[in-house]
Amino acid sequence: MSLDAIDHALALRVLSAALDRGGDYADLFLERRANRALGLDDGRLRDVRNTVDLGCGIRVLAGDATGYAYTEDLSAEALLRAARTAAAIAHGGQTVQPQDLTPVGLPDRYPVAQPGIDGDVLERLDFLRRADETARKADPRITRVNVSLVDSLREIRIFTSDGRTATDRQPMLRFSVSVVAEAAGQRQTGSDSGGGRRGLDYLDERTPEDMAREAVRVATLLLDAREAPAGTFPVVLAPGDSGILLHEAVGHGLEADFNRKKTSNYSDRIGERVAAPGCTIIDDARLPGSRGSINVDDEGEVPECHTLIEDGILRGYLQDRVSSQHFRTRAGSGRRQSFRHVPMPRMTNTAMLAGEHDPGEIIASVKLGVYARAFSGGQVNISNGDFVFSITEGYLIEDGRITHPLKGVNLIGNGPDAMTRVSMVGSDFKLSDGRWTCGKDGQSVPVGVGIPTVKIDEITVGGSQA
Repeated sequence: MSLDAIDHALALRVLSAALDRGGDYADLFLERRANRALGLDDGRLRDVRNTVDLGCGIRVLAGDATGYAYTEDLSAEALLRAARTAAAIAHGGQTVQPQDLTPVGLPDRYPVAQPGIDGDVLERLDFLRRADETARKADPRITRVNVSLVDSLREIRIFTSDGRTATDRQPMLRFSVSVVAEAAGQRQTGSDSGGGRRGLDYLDERTPEDMAREAVRVATLLLDAREAPAGTFPVVLAPGDSGILLHEAVGHGLEADFNRKKTSNYSDRIGERVAAPGCTIIDDARLPGSRGSINVDDEGEVPECHTLIEDGILRGYLQDRVSSQHFRTRAGSGRRQSFRHVPMPRMTNTAMLAGEHDPGEIIASVKLGVYARAFSGGQVNISNGDFVFSITEGYLIEDGRITHPLKGVNLIGNGPDAMTRVSMVGSDFKLSDGRWTCGKDGQSVPVGVGIPTVKIDEITVGGSQA
């Protein structure tokens, strides 16, 4: 069964049933997702998965109440039953009649001619074997290699009671290499991955060999790394992957549902200074092929570039339909994991824009500090921005030069406070390669992050050397 199971006539019937007991608005979210995964574990094929998921979620909004139900049965009877269930959860006020449906014109931000999921299995397996072979030959200290290739194609169709319908095909590819290096009683891991809303042609540009060598480089580098110092130091964030700290420690606090409930550190602060001058933070769904890019959000709105913080001044939040009604502004950031979930304000590609400083000048300004090149993620308290992040590749900065690699480095701080301590923003903006997934309230969605070289004058570094 496909998305064509629901035509305009049936969609209007279901929307009418959803609003039959009263309500301000209703929508249908139809989704078909196909996934394919291949994995090699030490040269052996260990993971072969092909899955297809199909269903429809139905939402009714009545004031502050939300009714939601979903069904994997796309027959008219099942859809009408789910609509009545959603209506029973949220109803009230006058009954709104659904308007005639008009297709929404969408941009094309990921023009993939052939999604990777349609590729030949033997071709996909060859990519894995190339990475495995390269990693093993790169260094005799490599004792284990894991490689995976995951593709998906998400097809969605949205019908709204205010007369909109939109259809989108969202491809995704992720290639990952993880290795273990052992020497002198030590064991260290290294990894690399990439992808985005791309087809298999991505692996002609950034080859499996490239990612294998990068994973080996990190693992073997850490074999000779020093224990991290402990204390408060200047920290320089490298361009690209360091944007995950920005995403987690600042970005979530700028999602409008937290600010509507006044549980964010940024609540009621529009127009105030919340970061140092030079800090401009955006969320941009338009970046071609990026992991977080979307042609349409999961409420049928075409997302644009949202300026969240401009030169240190808070300018806005990320809005879904519910929060945009409260703040009387435009939506466009409503996302959900699947048809089983209600949409909520979510990030797409979140980035700090480039500044004016030369990256070398930023490093040279640090007498003693830490250079953070790659992160594994961390833990964040969204209500106040407190965070703990683990650095997977970091270096000591001594007398203005990057010197020894470090291991066991954690950054401990507060996102909003860290933004006020930014003193230099580099001119070398870089978007992280497609690897990040964001979790919120039990839902996961793909995202992109980006940042230039950034100096934060003071962050607590958790290490083993006093």
